[in-house]
Amino acid sequence: MHNPPGPAALTTAERAIDARSRAVLARLPRHGPAGWLTEFAVFGLKQAWACVFGGAMLAVIFAAHLWYPRDPAFARNDFLTLAAVAIQIAMVAGRLETLRELRVVVLFHLVGTVMELFKTQVGSWSYASDGLLRIGAVPLFSGFMYAAVGSYLVRVNRLFDLRFTRYPRRWLTALLAAAIYANFFTNHYVFDVRWPLMAAVALVFGRCVMQFRIFRLRWRMPLLLAFLLVAFFIWLAENIATWSNAWLYPSQLGGWHPVSPAKLASWFLLMIISVVLVTWISPPQPPDDGQPPTVRPDAATRRRRTPVR
Repeated sequence: MHNPPGPAALTTAERAIDARSRAVLARLPRHGPAGWLTEFAVFGLKQAWACVFGGAMLAVIFAAHLWYPRDPAFARNDFLTLAAVAIQIAMVAGRLETLRELRVVVLFHLVGTVMELFKTQVGSWSYASDGLLRIGAVPLFSGFMYAAVGSYLVRVNRLFDLRFTRYPRRWLTALLAAAIYANFFTNHYVFDVRWPLMAAVALVFGRCVMQFRIFRLRWRMPLLLAFLLVAFFIWLAENIATWSNAWLYPSQLGGWHPVSPAKLASWFLLMIISVVLVTWISPPQPPDDGQPPTVRPDAATRRRRTPVR
């Protein structure tokens, strides 16, 4: 998980893991199919490491659905809340997350909880009514699901040493994120403008290219494609969570079925809010001068990669 020193430096625990992993990976081939396979394997490991908070939360929700007692003395929602708190404490105590990063995770929690309170009130989705650790109809563990997105974004920023070409002005992205957040509320009373907002996102971020380091190489990808891919995997996680009865949409109350793919638009727009919140503590960095050429994922099989020295 090699990353050079910079604004997205690894935590203490990650540096120890990084040193050991580099000692093993450095002996693997640099070129040809074996070299590509190495890059792919490291990409998967880094993504899994970035998802550790969300993955742990999803695992607890899934396990509770399968094995939690049917008539418990302690409500399942309260158990999920305490488990989420324990995961968060472990992340900070184990130095997998810095206190600075914890600020943006807490902000995600607050922003998400406010939206949960409104959405449950208007009937967009619902939770089981058991438990004491809740605000109105919203169990407190729900905010940690938004915090998991924040945790992923701050971690992926440092693990992949993200750099951006032609990143839009941050004040403009903040205005766009505010409009998106407002629409999640106002669309119940006035026109839903999610599609014009998606067009605005394409206009604002359309020229931005994200550069990221996997192991030996730097790659590049349109930022809009990165948003879409992350939204897709959040949608997959949402299907697991609703199957586990963590929450349910009205159409799922009579029997579970996959969440509509139309929800991808909502998660895509949520990504803009998420990214803007993360830039509060990690301003987007341009590529370093003199960096070696980057590789587009779609050119992987057409062009030999240049190792990063």
